[in-house]
Amino acid sequence: MNLLTHKTLGLAFAGLSISLMLTNAASAQNPVETNQPSADYKPAFEGQTRIASVKTTAIFDVSVLNDKLENPWAISVLPNGGFLITQKKGTMVILGVDGKLSKTITGLPKVDPSGQGGLLDVTLDPDFAKNRMVYFAYSEPQANGALLAIAKGKLAANETALENQTVIYRATPSYKDKLQYGSRIVFDKNGDLFVSTGERSGADIRIQAQYLNSSLGKILHLTTDGKPIPNGPFAGKADARPEIYALGLRNPDGLAINPQTGDLWEAEFGPKGGDEVNLIKPGKNYGWPIITYGVEYSGKKVGDGIQQKDGMEQPVYFWNPSISPGCIAFYNSTVIPEWKGNLFVGGLGGSHIIRLVIKDNKVVGEERLLEGMGERFRDMVEKDGALYTVTDNGKLYKIAKK
Repeated sequence: MNLLTHKTLGLAFAGLSISLMLTNAASAQNPVETNQPSADYKPAFEGQTRIASVKTTAIFDVSVLNDKLENPWAISVLPNGGFLITQKKGTMVILGVDGKLSKTITGLPKVDPSGQGGLLDVTLDPDFAKNRMVYFAYSEPQANGALLAIAKGKLAANETALENQTVIYRATPSYKDKLQYGSRIVFDKNGDLFVSTGERSGADIRIQAQYLNSSLGKILHLTTDGKPIPNGPFAGKADARPEIYALGLRNPDGLAINPQTGDLWEAEFGPKGGDEVNLIKPGKNYGWPIITYGVEYSGKKVGDGIQQKDGMEQPVYFWNPSISPGCIAFYNSTVIPEWKGNLFVGGLGGSHIIRLVIKDNKVVGEERLLEGMGERFRDMVEKDGALYTVTDNGKLYKIAKK
């Protein structure tokens, strides 16, 4: 097996793998981002962007376990070590530990797959081994557009259907365009749900990320029946939806709990530049579209073109130009010790995986992995010390210590 440096890394194909050895010391280097920013906005504090780079010293294999998926969007690990994967047009597939197709799940709700819609996130109940409950998100067609729906169902014994499907929550209002649904679903330590919702992109609706009577542009905190968690930060506030946990988000496609601290982290797309990583706290306002480190796609300022405002939270980290963070996952293993506690970000437009080294809730180092493969990394999980990621090109990658 050839040993390649990250600079000579080529494409990997199904059934084959390549080994990576990044031999630079893990000491701080120049930032990984060398391109000009989309907007010349100054960070609020040192290390908020373009932190010094680091390099993994471990040797690891990158292999493609499956290259025949159809627009995969989300991946969850089954108790037997296999994978449950959603596909954008409306089906789920079950893969074995080796990545080979085992079962196809059909009979799911009708989805609107246009734009950024379709069958989106999927998460297993913490007691899945006993109750076989699956929670999933999708863009639901409406008479006046589409909305994000959160549903659940029980995986049938033959693993080809979800039984007793029920929509537990709809993020309203619906909207005519087909962009920015968000949709990640994460279980908290009590077995309740955190759900991220996008603000649907349009200039006429995105301000609803600031509205407490709208589900859009929020982190929601729900029971498994879709009800608000009691005593939420906005419970009892006039005209506020009690399920809202945090607000002011643009398109949060990344959501994960740090297993070492229990903190909830989020990553979202900025407009042109200004992609963010946020530490989510109850009742906090993360600013969109009032403050942002990005600009409109036309190059014009967003709103007043401000980056800081009292009562609005700063991102822990941001990228400019955009890397388009499609997903995040914490590495919680000692198999590759230098990765333990690191946050991995799947880049869509950036076409690489970002490793963020975090200390005391601050980013202290950044690395780019799997550059040059031309992939858009849509979702990612860690299992037994290996990272598994699905891409828009229909591949399932495994990144594991050699």
